[in-house]
Amino acid sequence: MSALGSVEPLKVSVVTPREAAAREYLLSAGRPLTRQQLRDIVDNTHKLHVEFAEIPMNFIDPKELDIPNHGTKNRYKTILPNPHSRVILKSKSCNDLLSSYINANYIRGYLGDSRAFIATQGPMVNTVIDFWQMAWQEESPVIVMITKLKEKNEKCVLYWPEKRGIYGKVEVLVNSSRECEHYTTRSLTLKQCGNQTRVLQHYWYTSWPDHKTPDSALPLLQLMADVETDRRAAASVGPVIVHCSAGIGRTGCFIATTIGCRQLQVEGVVDVLSITCQLRADRGYDPNRRAVRVRPSRPGSVRGPAVGRIQPVSSPHRGTLTSDHPGVYGKVS
Repeated sequence: MSALGSVEPLKVSVVTPREAAAREYLLSAGRPLTRQQLRDIVDNTHKLHVEFAEIPMNFIDPKELDIPNHGTKNRYKTILPNPHSRVILKSKSCNDLLSSYINANYIRGYLGDSRAFIATQGPMVNTVIDFWQMAWQEESPVIVMITKLKEKNEKCVLYWPEKRGIYGKVEVLVNSSRECEHYTTRSLTLKQCGNQTRVLQHYWYTSWPDHKTPDSALPLLQLMADVETDRRAAASVGPVIVHCSAGIGRTGCFIATTIGCRQLQVEGVVDVLSITCQLRADRGYDPNRRAVRVRPSRPGSVRGPAVGRIQPVSSPHRGTLTSDHPGVYGKVS
């Protein structure tokens, strides 16, 4: 047999013109909005909805993930991590691809920080150990959970202990907890290899119903401000982990709104289109889910960009965030 006969054929990925156009759109689309334009959109969201409908979905084909049995670690079969930005868990064996797999993606932050966030699904019974391994590996200072454990069906398992728990090689200790009106915070200590320890803050936000929009944007903005305060004060400099159930809707909205508020503070404008495209490029989208309609004075889902008016809000945790109080993100009104 010729030597050429033993050479495996090259696996060449053919990109169609439509796919190339979609990628280019996600990388280049943008429309910065001033504060006044944002106020105008609240009164007339039609243009925003039309713009949103034009954004490529960028869903992931299972064939793009060459990992045997990865479906056993996915909460929803149509929601898969983008291969180019997915989090890869460190594994002892390079041949055990499944042990390195977790349904999670690095998400760019403001000004393109490549690993500002991690968007992931709500842990399952068989992925809790993977979740804590990721939190330790990535040196995450904060976890933001935006779902209840059950909303008709299971959305997430209870993955933290009441006081102390061991998950694989990571020990989790609950130092303290505080219940606010819309979310509960916990201070956690993570231990590994006996001596190494890290402190991590866990936020559990429960006032956002599945497939709907909250009655007010204010608790979400207060949550964002508190998370940013903890992130800046933390010794760990890794990405903030954000999850709901699927890791795309409420998760993406929290990340998008965080980026948008920061941009508004620094530049005086916010590019909702560009931010949404960036999230689509990094995490992807579920083709079976429909956009949630944005309602005036209320935040929308990142399946439809968030737009809302800011009114005074009081938080027992960190003080007051109002339209006249800049807080961490500057004045948002």
